[in-house]
Amino acid sequence: MISPSTIDRIRSLMEEASVFEEDLSESFILGGGPGGQKTNKTSSVVRLMHEPSGLMVRCGETRSRETNRWLARRMLAETILEREHARKSSARQAKEKIRRQKRRRSRRQREKLLADKHAHSEKKALRRPVVEEG
Repeated sequence: MISPSTIDRIRSLMEEASVFEEDLSESFILGGGPGGQKTNKTSSVVRLMHEPSGLMVRCGETRSRETNRWLARRMLAETILEREHARKSSARQAKEKIRRQKRRRSRRQREKLLADKHAHSEKKALRRPVVEEG
C-alpha cells in the first residue's frame, strides 16, 4: 500500500509536469510475469494514456491495482519532465554553441590555429603526386 505522503509527492510531481486527472484515460489489463496464476487472472496492470502529449505508460510492478495506478502516474510525470528538460537543455546547448562560435579568439589561440593550419597544409603537400621533369 502507498502512504499518503507518497501520494502527495506524486500529486505535486504531476502538478509540476502539468498532468491533470481529466487529461488521463486509464485502463486495466491482465498482468503477467512472476506471481503465479493470481497475477495472470486479475487485471492489475494499469495503462495510462496522456491525451495532450500522446504518451502511454504501462505499470504492473506490484499485484495491487491501486499501487500500480499511483506508480503509473509517477512514471508518466517523470517522463514528461524528462522530455521537457531535454528540450530545454538542447536549446540551451545550441545557444551556447553559437555564443562560443561568435566569441573572439585570443592572440595565442589565433597563432596556434594558424600554426596548426600551416602544419596541416604541409602534410597535405607531401601527398601530392611526384612530377617528373623531363
